[in-house]
Amino acid sequence: MGNYKSRPTISCVDELKKKISESYALFRSKAIEDLRPRDSDWSELQLACSRGDVVRVTRLLTDENIGEKTDTGLSLLHIACISGVGKDLVELLYTKDSKTVLSKNQFSPLHLATYKGDGEIVEALLTGGADVNLPGNSDVTPLHIAAMCGHHEIFKTLLDYGGKINASDAVKFSPLHIACYYGHDKVVEQLVIHGADLNISGGVGDRPLHLACAKGHLKITQLLVEGTSHQKADVNIKDDEEHRPLHFCCKGGNLVILHYLLEHRADPHVCNIYGDTPLHLACYNAKTEVARQLVTLTGADSLIKENIFSETPLHSACTNGRSLDLVKFLLDQPAVDINYQGKDGHTALHSACYHGHFRIVQYLLESGGDMNLVAAVSDQNGGSEKLEEQTALMWAYEKGHDSIVIFLKHHKRPQDESACGDYSQPGSDGSYVSVPSPLGKLRSMTREKIDVLHLRATLPHQFHLQLLDIECQEVIGSGSFGKVYKGKCKGKTAAIKRYRASTVGAKSDVDMFCREVAILSKLKSSYVIGFLGACLDDPSQFAIVTQYISGGSLYSLLHEQKRLIDVQSKLTISIDVAKGMEYLHNLPQPIIHRDLNSHNILLDENGHALVADFGESRFLRSAEEDNMTKQPGNLRWMAPEIFTQCTKYSIKADVFSYSLCLWELLAGELPFAHLKPAAAAAEMAYHITRPPIGITIPKPIVGLLQVGWHANPDDRPEFKEIVPILEECKQSQAVAMLSNADTTPIVAFPTALPMVTDRDSDDEGRSTPPLAGHVSALRSHWEQEATRHNDPPREEIRRHLPFPQIDKNGYVSDPLSTLRIPIDLPRQDTRDRSQSPNT
Repeated sequence: MGNYKSRPTISCVDELKKKISESYALFRSKAIEDLRPRDSDWSELQLACSRGDVVRVTRLLTDENIGEKTDTGLSLLHIACISGVGKDLVELLYTKDSKTVLSKNQFSPLHLATYKGDGEIVEALLTGGADVNLPGNSDVTPLHIAAMCGHHEIFKTLLDYGGKINASDAVKFSPLHIACYYGHDKVVEQLVIHGADLNISGGVGDRPLHLACAKGHLKITQLLVEGTSHQKADVNIKDDEEHRPLHFCCKGGNLVILHYLLEHRADPHVCNIYGDTPLHLACYNAKTEVARQLVTLTGADSLIKENIFSETPLHSACTNGRSLDLVKFLLDQPAVDINYQGKDGHTALHSACYHGHFRIVQYLLESGGDMNLVAAVSDQNGGSEKLEEQTALMWAYEKGHDSIVIFLKHHKRPQDESACGDYSQPGSDGSYVSVPSPLGKLRSMTREKIDVLHLRATLPHQFHLQLLDIECQEVIGSGSFGKVYKGKCKGKTAAIKRYRASTVGAKSDVDMFCREVAILSKLKSSYVIGFLGACLDDPSQFAIVTQYISGGSLYSLLHEQKRLIDVQSKLTISIDVAKGMEYLHNLPQPIIHRDLNSHNILLDENGHALVADFGESRFLRSAEEDNMTKQPGNLRWMAPEIFTQCTKYSIKADVFSYSLCLWELLAGELPFAHLKPAAAAAEMAYHITRPPIGITIPKPIVGLLQVGWHANPDDRPEFKEIVPILEECKQSQAVAMLSNADTTPIVAFPTALPMVTDRDSDDEGRSTPPLAGHVSALRSHWEQEATRHNDPPREEIRRHLPFPQIDKNGYVSDPLSTLRIPIDLPRQDTRDRSQSPNT
């Protein structure tokens, strides 16, 4: 089903033709630059050439200075051709130096003489042996230049000297394309006579006839269509988007050419790849008289045709909204129904409301337009197939057209006794859909615009990017905001996060985008993802560009690639993440991440970790704010105080999420993998359940997990307390023994982390059990270890625990661990010697 709202405002072919036009404009500016050189620094010989002083040039010219050039790369022959001083000097210079030289702007003397239109100089150069087909700037040959400028006599001279009649430039345009584009009929006539390919294809499949019809050049159109006895231009030939010449003619409003093409059997009802007929394009571009003639001359077949966006010509006219006469004409046609619904259900009234055309909306309603018909629009935010039914009023409301919203809500139809308000009236013919007041929507839009303007003003200049600066390649991630691509930013590999310009639930993408850019621009740490810049010009082009981290996410490493990591590497990762979070929490204006999980921990090629994805993050103005968002981030790693709908939480929520990530890293399993994310969060919040702790986890880290995921946020440590414990643990003898105990062969991995090749390999020979394991295996192994070491009886352990040791599902019910190993967190001493990573 089509979704009208996603229709591009400009087609791919239109976009490429715009770039082609810009490239020719640049070409001409470069040519003019070479034709108007600055002679203030020229030598005596160069000045003599510019004056055409053959005697003086002869006297000054030597074998040493014959190759003399200006700063812009102009040779003596260039200067003579530019000055137009006669062919005698040109012949003299060509005799002395016959080498072809291009200027810095990539023009030969023949290119410049042709552009200037100096036939005598062109003749002299060609007689001297100049290459008539030499490509210059943009691969343009002298023949292309003569066609561009309309120098038909020079064009004939170039043809006589062997100019390639079908040569292509950088955009695959032949001289015939260029002559048609610029409307030089005498050049076109010569090309037709000399046998140029009249149906030759350009860079986007565009043919000379397409260009002539789009530009409205009737005589050229006639020359091409009538052609010669050997060949003629095809009046129904297609470009890459299957536009025919008639499409371009109607889009441009060229009425005379329309009649000419129809007389030569052009198909008036043919469609392009978007399903647009010529009548569609006439209506999209408000060409009223062309639309009248099409319907009068060719019948009503196109009036009821839909394109792939569920649009008939009436929809198209209401989308454009510039011609009320066109809308009136279409509604006068017997085949047209004012309330016709396209495949997705939207009517012409929907189109007019969405684009804010008040006069059209008013006329449609007065003519019997039904404002209660609904369009079925797919949910674009999550990419699901769920359809939402929307009235025309809701479309106007979505785009912030408040005058139309007010008009629709209070519109009085002729059959109504009174105008309807916000709610439907029982027993009335029309069931008006109640909608919220537009005031809230308008306020939201105004606030978003202010946020974007403020961001543009405050973001340092070096971070401002244009969409042309970035190149998206393959998709490496996605979310409700849009997609993340691996790509290029100014030639460097980067990660590019493209935002959708839409609303996600109660949160606006614009708000999230502005906040994320504002946060990233303030960060500078080797433990946090690096910010390269952002595109801020338009919501449809919003993008955030960061450094590309080749190793991917910790989640992918553990749960998709299912790699085993040695203990030292795990501790390296955990320390890096802790240092990144310490940096965020200890900034002058602290940042709370709110979405710390293994998806957002990235690993570089050296096995080090960086904290990423600040879409849910925000600056903290006080230690605890009472207006925080409810339930941001991923539920599986969410702190209990956030999950329970609390709006007052602190940076200690990040500590809880970090503790789950630390357990996940050491265990190699997802926290509560058998439960859905919401159920896992509920278990932790309401039953104070925590993942089971394996006996091989180093004792200091056991204690760290116990306090890190404590139910009371105040009892959790800060990251400046966590980092020293992890660093000391990494250097400890116990961890070294754990690292050396695994005798399984190690293989290289792109992240440079030592990995075990086979997760299912035999564990015999291990001096320690695996750091990852299922609950049942963990329980049985713990019981064996307890028996072997003559641990105290369970009754004695239970005396110290307020809850049972392990519940029926194998989870630790106590907010602390099964193994109550005491740990003394460093307090004042640690605070004195701990530092932020970047201080």
